Amino acid sequence: MIPTAFEYASPTTVEEAVAALAEAVSHHRDVKVLAGGQSLLPVLRLRLAAPELVVDLSRVEGLRGVRDDGDAIVIGAMTTHDEVMRDPLVNEHDLLLALTTRTVADPQVRHRGTFGGSLAHADPAGDLLAPALALDAQLVIAGPSGRTRTVAAHDFFTDLFTTTLDEDELLVEVRVPKYTGWGASYQKFNRVAQAWSIVGVAAAVKSDGGTIGEARIGLTNMASTPVRARAVEQALVGQPATDEAIRAAVADVTAGTQPPADANADADYRRHLAGVLTRRAVLAAAGA
Repeated sequence: MIPTAFEYASPTTVEEAVAALAEAVSHHRDVKVLAGGQSLLPVLRLRLAAPELVVDLSRVEGLRGVRDDGDAIVIGAMTTHDEVMRDPLVNEHDLLLALTTRTVADPQVRHRGTFGGSLAHADPAGDLLAPALALDAQLVIAGPSGRTRTVAAHDFFTDLFTTTLDEDELLVEVRVPKYTGWGASYQKFNRVAQAWSIVGVAAAVKSDGGTIGEARIGLTNMASTPVRARAVEQALVGQPATDEAIRAAVADVTAGTQPPADANADADYRRHLAGVLTRRAVLAAAGA
């Protein structure tokens, strides 16, 4: 199908982009932000959205790249999935992000889709939300008049396809604490290659001498937002990195979750998958 007609803006700076958003909002116009376009363009073609203005960020070079910032790495919102998964800083300090990004769709999507666009889209079946939550990422947001604010990942995702971003705000970068030397694994189950995850589990584990010292676990598509399995994280601390010990520690990983039921899987099946995938992810991350 063909999208409805819309005006198009192609700013070259964050300030220009935010100004375009703010002007549209002030005139009560429906506006959408175009990052990599892997989620927005299908929606436009199906006419599930009919914005009056589309603001394209592809020319804003200041939103691209990965840099070292002391105890964190900073990923620009327009950095593509392919760039994230190949970046040496990401692979050294936040391996979980690199491993997860490798599972996103296919090479074509990874070369166009963006890290910030995926987070801002907030699809609970999207793979990158859970690791961002598990790693305590901080999302930096720019607004009108030079205003900026930083929001923790656990506060950023508020509901299905919904975040704390206001209509006149833009996600500009993501700060991720360093987990240098931690093991990591992302385990997902989908019906066919390139499909959205029916369930996914992101695990980062710090081990010492075969014993788990710290763990961080995020769940994909187990609620309307990504889920942090904090109780399981605590249960894993001090456990030997063995199948038996990890199986017992992750037994209650679905406690408090609200998995959807749809044509791909019912809620009980998703709970079963979450248990299996969490065990596998922790075992792999622990090097067991």
